[in-house]
Parts: sequence; C-alpha cells; structure tokens
Amino acid sequence: QVQLVESGGGLVQPGGSLTLSCAGSGVTFSRYAMNWYRQAPGKERELVAGISVVGSTNYPDSVKGRFTISRDNAKSMVYLQMNALKPEDTAVYYCNARSLRLQEYWGQGTQVTVSS
Repeated sequence: QVQLVESGGGLVQPGGSLTLSCAGSGVTFSRYAMNWYRQAPGKERELVAGISVVGSTNYPDSVKGRFTISRDNAKSMVYLQMNALKPEDTAVYYCNARSLRLQEYWGQGTQVTVSS
C-alpha cells in the first residue's frame, strides 16, 4: 500500500513562513520524483515545486526564490519550506509522487491560509 501523508499546514500572516512535510510509505521512495501541487478554490491545480530522483529541483516563477523543496530518501520524507508567504499562496497543498514510468500517488492535502 502506497500512502503519502502531508502535514504542517495552517494559518500564517503575509510575509511569514511555513514548512510542509510529506511522509511516504509502501513505496521505494528514491525511485520517485516528488512534487508539491496546490489548488485554490476556483483555480486549476498547479505545480509549485518538484524534485527529481537525482535531486534537481524546479519551481514556477510564482514561488521561485521563496519556496524550497527537499527530500530525505532515508526517511521517505519530502519537505516544502515556504517563506515570504503571500495571500495568493492560500490553497490546499498536495504531495505527489511520480515514478519514471509515470505511476502517481497523491496525498490527502493540507490547507495553507495566508491572511492578516
């Protein structure tokens, strides 16, 4: 059974920071690219950070310089460090695992709300 569980979401003020965690189980974690997606009400789900099986990262311009994705394969964990948060970052954030053969698994999501 493959399972991804996110944690760390919550309410934060603009300019604040938050770290999301995703714990994987039932999977050979190192064989999967790991990604964070987010979805705000009425909007499409969008990729906010990705890290490949060899550790390369990618970010859209909207979060570049503010968000950092990292992984710890020994612990089957992936993290998203979010700094300088903006109200437009408010969304449900989802952890995603994608194999080289494009098998995918998703976490249940964790709410991030950026508001004063």
